[in-house]
Amino acid sequence: MSAARKTLEGLSRLGGVAVAVPALSLTLAACGSDAAVDQERSVTVVGSGQVSGAPDTLRADIGVESTAGDVTTALNETSEKIRAVTDAIVGAGVERKDVATQQVSVTPQYSSPVPGGSGQISGYVATNSIRVTIRDISTASTILSAAATAGGDNTRISNVAFAIDDDSQLLEEARETAFNDARGRAEQYASLAGDDLGKVLTVKETTSGQEQPASPGSFERDVAAAPVPIEPGEQELTFTVTVTFALN
Repeated sequence: MSAARKTLEGLSRLGGVAVAVPALSLTLAACGSDAAVDQERSVTVVGSGQVSGAPDTLRADIGVESTAGDVTTALNETSEKIRAVTDAIVGAGVERKDVATQQVSVTPQYSSPVPGGSGQISGYVATNSIRVTIRDISTASTILSAAATAGGDNTRISNVAFAIDDDSQLLEEARETAFNDARGRAEQYASLAGDDLGKVLTVKETTSGQEQPASPGSFERDVAAAPVPIEPGEQELTFTVTVTFALN
């Protein structure tokens, strides 16, 4: 056996562990370094997509108000009026499941204070309002007019807004447009950096514009029984997506 071979065997028996462990440590260190570099090689971009569609739903708050000398009378009067309003709009085409109580309140009224004294309670104001969803916009004008007639001069109509009842298709279109916009931006940045665009690492999305106020916006006042003009127009839905891509 040669001296060189004897030397190798001796090293193997006496220091094999000492030699092998440093070699393994170097390999792991190299792998960790590559992983750190890979994690840093990414690009984050924001893409947006906007689509529009015709609203098919209108929501509104309809309220009545009564003033009386005592709480019971004030509440009873508003209850009778809001029942009349509810019956009227249901008769005009609204389903009862689309009518929900929004607010009931009673507040005292005070007389003007005399010099050196304080005001006294002179009566009570009761209000009762409902939230109405109209699913056929073509009937909205008739329904609001019916509510005003049934509720009388103290009827209040407010917070009128259009919406798209089922916006799933619009969301899909906006989402696709936004993602393609983000990918296009990321591909440009990757090209400028001399890299290839890799897989998607993270995605975060936001939406806006589902509900819009009706125009004109002067419904929060006494309304006459004449037909109320309703013009839904088109509703815009904006979708924003933040995407992080790996760079190869």
